[in-house]
Amino acid sequence: MAWIIAIIVVVLLVIWYVTLYNGFVQTRTHVQESWSQIDVQLKRRNDLIPNLVSTAKGYANYEQSTLKKVVELRNQLTAVPAGDRQQTMEVSNELSGTLRSLFAVAENYPDLKANTQFTNLMEELTNTENKIAYSRQLYNSTVANLNMKVQSFPSNLVANIHHFKMEDYLQVPEEEKAAPKVSFDDLNTK
Repeated sequence: MAWIIAIIVVVLLVIWYVTLYNGFVQTRTHVQESWSQIDVQLKRRNDLIPNLVSTAKGYANYEQSTLKKVVELRNQLTAVPAGDRQQTMEVSNELSGTLRSLFAVAENYPDLKANTQFTNLMEELTNTENKIAYSRQLYNSTVANLNMKVQSFPSNLVANIHHFKMEDYLQVPEEEKAAPKVSFDDLNTK
């Protein structure tokens, strides 16, 4: 009778171990998939940028330095090594800021702002930026799941045996953490 109990205990331990291991594999796959979603949206944005730039270039008075910066950052982003997530996000954040300034500068050019193609591209880029933000949130959530499993007992035993490691969260750049300064002084002078 004791050997039956021993066999049952061993079977239960094997099932438990396999369940924990498979949970790690599944969670790691979710992290990779969520990063892939960010990658897809970054590629989508990169594909839209040349059309936006070429549309804006058609307006002679348009600020060429802003367009150059957008193209330069897009090229930097495509040149980042595939595995370097932190550098990808740093360049992506800078590109997002430059695109916002491009949209702000476009406000000064009514002809450009009225251009349907430019407006549609701006809307597509805005939607893509929203998808990138959502994908970043999803990535950080899946990383949190993996990191909890890697650190929690008893799953940390399986993590150490099979070399499952914690992943880094995507961080918000310091300049984006600062509260924007809003002034109504300019409005009162009009």
